[in-house]
Amino acid sequence: MKAYDVAVIGAGVHGASATFHLASRGVRTVVLDKGAPAGGPTGRSSAICRAYYTNEFLAGVARDSIAMFRDFEDHTGRDAGFRSTGMLNLHPPEDVEQVRQVVARLNEQGIRTDLLEHDELAAEVPAFDLHDVAVGAWDRDAGYADPVLTTQGLLDRARELGAEVRTGHAVTRIEPNGGAWSVATEDGARTACARVLIAAGPWTKPLAAQVGADLPLTVERHIVATFAWAGAEPVPAHGDLPNGYYFRPEGEELFIMGPLHPEPAADPDRYSEVIADREVHDLAERAVRRAPTLERAESRGGWASLYDVSPDWQPVIGEIAPGVFVDAGTSGHGFKLAPALGGHVADLVQGTEAHPGLGQFHQRRFAEHHELGAGYGDARILG
Repeated sequence: MKAYDVAVIGAGVHGASATFHLASRGVRTVVLDKGAPAGGPTGRSSAICRAYYTNEFLAGVARDSIAMFRDFEDHTGRDAGFRSTGMLNLHPPEDVEQVRQVVARLNEQGIRTDLLEHDELAAEVPAFDLHDVAVGAWDRDAGYADPVLTTQGLLDRARELGAEVRTGHAVTRIEPNGGAWSVATEDGARTACARVLIAAGPWTKPLAAQVGADLPLTVERHIVATFAWAGAEPVPAHGDLPNGYYFRPEGEELFIMGPLHPEPAADPDRYSEVIADREVHDLAERAVRRAPTLERAESRGGWASLYDVSPDWQPVIGEIAPGVFVDAGTSGHGFKLAPALGGHVADLVQGTEAHPGLGQFHQRRFAEHHELGAGYGDARILG
């Protein structure tokens, strides 16, 4: 039985990033996944990259991740498909005070964010009906990337640095092994490792239960709708809190949308990946309320994917048993955080001094009733 320093369970973007950072430090690492890289929710992510976060630590991680996306070739020798678009966040009157505080703090963190009053917004986005909007925040450095290219690029570079990547190997058991751990897969193989990182997204909870951790994670089905601009006047990437959706371009001819609020619970192994006509129609109506010109846009279908969600919509990261760690519960904002967050998670797994901000995401906060704030009102996905 071949031994490793770390076994990473999950070849989505979080597992890939942690593997990349560990391999970059010479840590003997193996990553195991039942499917292909980015074969789960990562590959169906809307892949927005923004640093507009209410949580200071996450904002900094997102800032650093965007820098990695921009310089992805320098880090991995590959292209992440990153495109810079900026992103406008539209807020109702009740958010004004919080938005002012957040924008000031983001700029202190080196995250270029412009506060736009109602009149300034009207001049910047004349196509928008702003009757229910009091203030906006323009995240200058936001954009989007290709989730599959990003994940594959991190794993390919990790492999070049000595990591082993075993896809098509579903993990069935995590068991103690003489002061270390043994990870068994469905083909009967066993992998010995000193430490384990579970980064399996919606499949994390049952794996964590095998080492005695009851993680308060649920799974939701979330949709992404695709449209062609057709005769519509293009509008910028934006998050619309009053209407509860996010919106970004997809290349030159298309744009995509998704909801900003909680969605129905789902079984990760049995859920509909097909978007329904009524779901597309609902998102289209929301967009047209904001930008009437979008009535000319044409539906191009879409898809449904999964979020693994924590009770406060913030990640669950920490040691859940001696030598077993978890990075999950990212609640819809995992992709944009992953490139830089993987370095902090690698610190944690290695036992080196981790960033003090990481401690707030340990699962113990739920038992201690120290849930974290997230987003604005019901729009918890904004973190």
